[in-house]
Parts: sequence; C-alpha cells; structure tokens
Amino acid sequence: MVTARYKRVLLKLSGEAFAGGTGYGIHAPTVKKISRQIKSVMDAGVQVAIVVGGGNIWRGSEAAKNGIDRVTADYAGMLATVINALALQDALEKVGVTTRTQSAIAIQQVAELFIRRRAVRHLEKCRAVIFAGGTGNPYMTTDTAAALRAIEIEADVLLMAKNGVDGVYSADPDKDPKARKFDRLTHIEALNLRLQVMDVTALSLCLENRLPVVVFDVEAPRGIERATMGERIGTMITSEVENGK
Repeated sequence: MVTARYKRVLLKLSGEAFAGGTGYGIHAPTVKKISRQIKSVMDAGVQVAIVVGGGNIWRGSEAAKNGIDRVTADYAGMLATVINALALQDALEKVGVTTRTQSAIAIQQVAELFIRRRAVRHLEKCRAVIFAGGTGNPYMTTDTAAALRAIEIEADVLLMAKNGVDGVYSADPDKDPKARKFDRLTHIEALNLRLQVMDVTALSLCLENRLPVVVFDVEAPRGIERATMGERIGTMITSEVENGK
C-alpha cells in the first residue's frame, strides 16, 4: 500500500512514454503498467489528474520545419494528445479507475470541454481526470499545459514523468560524460542554468506559483508511486523558500 505525501497531484506523461521502447505509437503493455501505478496511488487516497503529450504520434514543431504551417501543425499535435488520452482512459477503466477526459479543444463526442470547477469536482469524487489538447493554443507546449492545469486545480505537486530521463542534469548525459545529476534545484537555478527540464514558460509558471516539480523516469520501478510517496527519486525543483534559502 502506498503511503502518499501529497493529496492532489498533476502527472505529466510525455507522448514518448506511451510508446514504451518502440519509439512511435501506443505500446499497450506500457500504458497498462502506467495505469496500474495510477490506480495504486489513487487507492491510497490521492487525487490524480494527468496531462498527456502527443510526441509519439505528432510533433508540431518538427512538422513546421518540414513546411507545414506552424499553427496548423500545433493543432494537429493537440489532436494527437486526445488519441493518447483516450488510450489512457481505456487502460485506467480496465483496471477499475473511473476516469474523465477533458479537452482544451472541443471534441464533444469523445471528451468533455475543460472546465476547471468540473475537473475539481471529478477529483473530489475520486475520479482520475485526463487533460488533453494542451492549453488549446498554438505555440504552447504540453509542459506549459501541465504547469497551468496543476495551478488551476491547486495540485500539491507537478510530477514530470520523462521517457528515459531519470532527472535533471547539468548537460546532456548522452553527449557529456561529465554531466552531473541534480538531486534538488530551485526554479530560479533551473532557469538561470538554462536546463532543459521543461520549457521556460512552464518553469516560470511554477516559479511564480511556488509549485514544486519532481522530474523522474517513467520507466523507473514504481516511479509514479515513489514520487507520490515523497521518496527521493529523480530531481526535486522547489521555490527558494521551500529549499530554506
């Protein structure tokens, strides 16, 4: 049984997390494993909301480089997040978790439109809430959507589940053998060092609202559960006040 440190969490799942080791598309066993961890966390009394990315299906920024209009490419990316959200919803409900999907863009046949008060009410009724469609605006990443939604629902922490990245490093560990991993950082330090943990807009939102962030590898054994328990995993990013500085 998980002993949770937080009452309400926002879990950010990258699109790549849905692909598992395949690199593209949706790997059903991986999504099932993630769903079981979410159920374990919810069984411990934690309210869980999830923001999903869509990079396993479509990347708007890369499509734009190939000549597609950037705004059009970004809207296509939002649709990709809806596909992932539906896959996760199905997997969660198959393990016994009541789930609601809300989208920032209107697709009423498959998802509710995002309404903050309704989302909070779902959480209070012990339902998992999946946020799709990013922020509903082009040029905004799903990292920014995760920070924004976490603040809107008053989550205690933002859990950034990365694919194959076990924390925040001083440089790309695949390119720089001297790169060192940080156990703890402040938001200001992460911004000043230009660490590519999340985009600047998302990190600035977390800074302004003193929202702690835990960056960890989604493939780590029981990673989601351990992050929710408050175990030392990955990298913790907090405000200066919380760090005692």
